[in-house]
Amino acid sequence: MSNDSITIAVDAMGGENSPLKVLKGIELFCKKNSGVKIIIFGNKDYIEDEIKTKKIIIDNYEIHNTTENVNDNDNANTILRSRKNSSIFKGLEYVKNNSNSGFVSAGNTAAIMILSRLHLGMIKGIDRPAICSLIPNQNNYSLMLDLGANVTVTPSNLLQFALMGYCYFSIINSKKKPTIGILNIGTENNKGLEFLQEAADLISKSFLSKYFIGFVEPNKITSGQCDIIVSDGYTGNIMLKSAEGISNFITSNLRNLFEKSYLNKIAYKIIEKDLVQFKNKVNPDIYNGATLIGLNGISIKSHGNANSIAFSHAIKQCFNFISNDLNKQIVSSIKNL
Repeated sequence: MSNDSITIAVDAMGGENSPLKVLKGIELFCKKNSGVKIIIFGNKDYIEDEIKTKKIIIDNYEIHNTTENVNDNDNANTILRSRKNSSIFKGLEYVKNNSNSGFVSAGNTAAIMILSRLHLGMIKGIDRPAICSLIPNQNNYSLMLDLGANVTVTPSNLLQFALMGYCYFSIINSKKKPTIGILNIGTENNKGLEFLQEAADLISKSFLSKYFIGFVEPNKITSGQCDIIVSDGYTGNIMLKSAEGISNFITSNLRNLFEKSYLNKIAYKIIEKDLVQFKNKVNPDIYNGATLIGLNGISIKSHGNANSIAFSHAIKQCFNFISNDLNKQIVSSIKNL
């Protein structure tokens, strides 16, 4: 699929420091991916003013004016009934009506979930969407899902998550035979809640059995032994936020340590290149852009506090899924279950 046949709808109003960080993210993406059409949804006057005053260079784009914004405290009824002219609503409506397109937003997660299901619907054979994202590990990265879309799940939901994770991984690393595991408190077959054990049985009886390695403990997530980590959304979200907090704690303390004295500053200069490599490996910016996988369309959720670099990576994720037709691969794999 050529770049000029792909369109990405972008919510310019969602998240912190928008629309500036969104527009800068689009600019960064377009520098490396010419020809892709960008449809920007939001306050047209405000967006045009930001592009002009900040001298942002974007080619091949349109701005669709919206007059409403989704607030962080909006409930489901408000989102569905009173936010029909919001950037999220209109952006997803556009994707519904246009092929080879996808949506990216750093806005309200609940709104993106609700409106994505409303406009795009589900892939036949998939009961619930899952939030899926890359996480760094010792070798490179792993996929983890669900990261918060579903607080409670059934064993068949986890089987479907494993299937969708397998299809996702085949796009980003087609040369590797991935390993699949279920996040649990232990690796023994009798450990954990009953629905986890039932899910393990379902996966073991499917065509995914040759990739399945069983249960994975939380302290092994970054070891690299498992490429696709399956979880319910409640556990996955706690795991993700805990990891982010620990990462921030370590990096901030390292920064303080090297600024503590003159000798420490010299030590930093000696190992600066190694530290930069380490920082790049765990840099959350390059992993930004969680996929709402299982929808009958492409919808990407960026961190609300993402900077422009991180937002450009979220757009890149959307571009990759459109160009590789992720949903077609999921539909094809469902037939093998």
